[in-house]
Amino acid sequence: MQDRRKFGPIGWNIRYGFTNEDLTVCKRQLKIFCDESEHIPYKVLNYLGAQINYGGRVTDDKDKRLIETILEQYINSEILSDGHKLSESGNYRSPKVGSQEHYLEEIAKLPLNSAPEVFGLHGNAEITTQQAETRNMLSTILSVQPRTSSAGEKTRDQVLTELAQYIETKTPQPFPLDDIIEKYPTEYTESMNTVLTQEVLRYNKLLAIMISSLADIQKALIGEVVMSEELEKLGNYLFDNMVPVMWEDVGFLSLKPLASWVQDLNDRVKFLSEWIEGGTPAVFWISGFFFPQAFLTGTLQNYARKHIIAIDELTYQFKIYDDISPQDVKEKPEDGCYVYGMYLEGARWNQNTHLLDDSRPKQLYTELPMIWFLPKQNRKVPKTGIYNCPVYKVLSRAGTLSTTGHSTNYVLMLELPTKEKESKWIIAGIAVFLALRY
Repeated sequence: MQDRRKFGPIGWNIRYGFTNEDLTVCKRQLKIFCDESEHIPYKVLNYLGAQINYGGRVTDDKDKRLIETILEQYINSEILSDGHKLSESGNYRSPKVGSQEHYLEEIAKLPLNSAPEVFGLHGNAEITTQQAETRNMLSTILSVQPRTSSAGEKTRDQVLTELAQYIETKTPQPFPLDDIIEKYPTEYTESMNTVLTQEVLRYNKLLAIMISSLADIQKALIGEVVMSEELEKLGNYLFDNMVPVMWEDVGFLSLKPLASWVQDLNDRVKFLSEWIEGGTPAVFWISGFFFPQAFLTGTLQNYARKHIIAIDELTYQFKIYDDISPQDVKEKPEDGCYVYGMYLEGARWNQNTHLLDDSRPKQLYTELPMIWFLPKQNRKVPKTGIYNCPVYKVLSRAGTLSTTGHSTNYVLMLELPTKEKESKWIIAGIAVFLALRY
């Protein structure tokens, strides 16, 4: 429970403050039940650990699913079998019954530094951990570096002015809202018009703040306006290649550095511009949405109104097309929507078997093929053969809990076909993301 935290979001969505007291209570309960019960109550022990002792600290429902799966891996009847494998390699097994000295000898043979496989994670998780440590170290160095320049170099103000001017040239102009509303009016049969209008409103708010703040800081640097605290913070963020807080507060969720973020913004605006000019696209780039949940709800709403069905009775069925490129699709489906632009972490999509598969070494993220989101009425979710994979906007996975009880970072659960047990992928922390870190 504790050591998974070092792997960051792939270990736990949220870093929980588990304590020795949690472990002590679990051990005492285990002793009581083993001493006083004729049969070991595995289900009770799992419930106490996953829902109460450790689970009482867990707030994210995906982490609750994880903690239940982890404990079930260890608290079951097979754990009493000699040589029961606890990891893929078999380096970690249940020791044979023996004396205390025998158990200590077995423990002494184990590696000093636990490999990711102990936690059910792919070996690539070690790379993710090292990258996170490097980013933290560089961030610290960046925060303490001097803000002055040496003789002969450009001054900080000159660098900031050039940066602000450059970003200003890269910042798109706000969308003509009135023209868009006229072209895509609110219609009962087409919820995508409303989704488009809402997206335009959100992006316009961000673009307006960017344009005004970039102009203000250039004036402040030459003394035409007062350098306020807010503008000074803006300058510091620009100088450090970080997205300013005043932009983040009204912007889309992102972990990208400033340069990549500006490029991403332009790609998103281009996606919306092509939609406005060319009509509703045949395939949607889901990463381009400010609020993808509204888009998914709008698709369900279109289906519900078309077929006169209560929207509460609808859920998505997912069909993965790994034999066709999104660019080759010219017509949108009769119902639902085609979607692309999602990335897998901790696993990959195997185009030969058409199933979820283990990651290749040093390949941290892989793109998912195009998926058909098809609404179905009163659909029964398969019990086997799929992994219910959470989809998040960004790699941090954690977010602010909204009124729905879900994180603001969370989008939906995606069903990915697999021949493995679902528990394997849950423990491995497999998730899908709409945007990466670069």
